[in-house]
Amino acid sequence: MILEARDVVKTYGNTPAVRGISLGVREGEIVAVTGPSGCGKSTLLHVMAGILTPESGSVHYGDTRIDTCGESRRSVLRRTEFGVLFQFGQLVADLSAVENAALPLLLGGTGRRPAEETARQWLERLGVAEMAHRLPGEMSGGQQQRVALARALVTDPKILFADEPTGALDTLAGEVVLRHMVEAARSRRMSVVIVTHDATVAAYADREVRLRDGTVESDDHFPHGGRDALTSIESQGNLR
Repeated sequence: MILEARDVVKTYGNTPAVRGISLGVREGEIVAVTGPSGCGKSTLLHVMAGILTPESGSVHYGDTRIDTCGESRRSVLRRTEFGVLFQFGQLVADLSAVENAALPLLLGGTGRRPAEETARQWLERLGVAEMAHRLPGEMSGGQQQRVALARALVTDPKILFADEPTGALDTLAGEVVLRHMVEAARSRRMSVVIVTHDATVAAYADREVRLRDGTVESDDHFPHGGRDALTSIESQGNLR
């Protein structure tokens, strides 16, 4: 396993959100975490990504136990080894698309010119190269989310965490984002953890882990997973 949560418990005040969940993710595997609102999906993702720390249990990335690392170390992991994509993109409003996409590299000490060149390459690959110098407010929701995906992928992470990545998008824009995410994952053997309540999104995964009331209700493997979903989308043409 490249990433593993073991008996993780996370509460908010007296309210348990995650109740002793264990979940492992293999290298190159796309895992969809599904379930009704309030079941603990996003909390589990945030714990596994090192954004939150659990009250008990542990989270392991390779040989590193990340739940006991300090915030500075976990922050470095999220800039280098992990990529994080949120539902609303969370782009910086007064930065252009290329500046937003380059942020993780710039924060990691890469020079502006090479950082922005790498960011431009990702914007081109994701079909939004023409947005490079636009501000977020000048882009559609789908374009903003592809810029946010470029930012999550610009460091070539080992694991991508996507929290409801298409929740704020229409069907077509959501399919485009998913297609690009799956293509990037397959080409780089990157692991992906997707939180979603949408069965269409889950169809892109190799595996669906369904939560209910903070526990794992089911864990189903799909031998073809995202490969079949990607083939279906590509058969409709090159969506942009």
